[in-house]
Amino acid sequence: MLFDLDGTLIDSVEDLARAANDMRADRGLGPLPLARYRPYGGSGARGMLNQALDVAPGQSGYDELKREFLDRYEALMYDCTRPFEGVEAELAGLTAAGLPWGIVTNKAERFALPLTKALRLAALVVVGGDTTGHAKPHPAPLLEAARRLTVPPAACLYVGDDERDVVAGRAAGMSTAVAAWGYLGPHAEHGRWGADIGLVAPGGS
Repeated sequence: MLFDLDGTLIDSVEDLARAANDMRADRGLGPLPLARYRPYGGSGARGMLNQALDVAPGQSGYDELKREFLDRYEALMYDCTRPFEGVEAELAGLTAAGLPWGIVTNKAERFALPLTKALRLAALVVVGGDTTGHAKPHPAPLLEAARRLTVPPAACLYVGDDERDVVAGRAAGMSTAVAAWGYLGPHAEHGRWGADIGLVAPGGS
């Protein structure tokens, strides 16, 4: 079984939003409310910078702003980030049952590896957005995780909170499910994403 990280296993948006608001403060701008950032939590720097400073990839200065954001985020990423309620018990149940599970995230290893360790998420594998040279929705990260778990892709279920998670899972030949508690993205029509299991929650509720 494979999971996305941000918006699926952990609620990290408060720390992401704080990094973005710190950048606004340095530019003489007031903070935006957490609710403004939350739907974009799964988009990382791209989503936070779009909301905070109205910039997007490809625009002038974006790469410099992204580097600044990531440096700020790295300094505070442990402060408020926690697993979603019920997630730890669900993962413990998988481990106790002898079912291998791992994490596939678009978060770079620079952040994903120490963060999962700090939160004691005992995944057998953690594949980041820079592990394979491809990020989701490309299937390569999911296929690499399945390889490391020595589980055939067709026997894997991938759970995420974004349409790209479903796209990547299907491209990798895996079953897919949507995390009901996740960020889901603005105006998400998750019923149209084509997931095999639709919305799920910890414990199956």
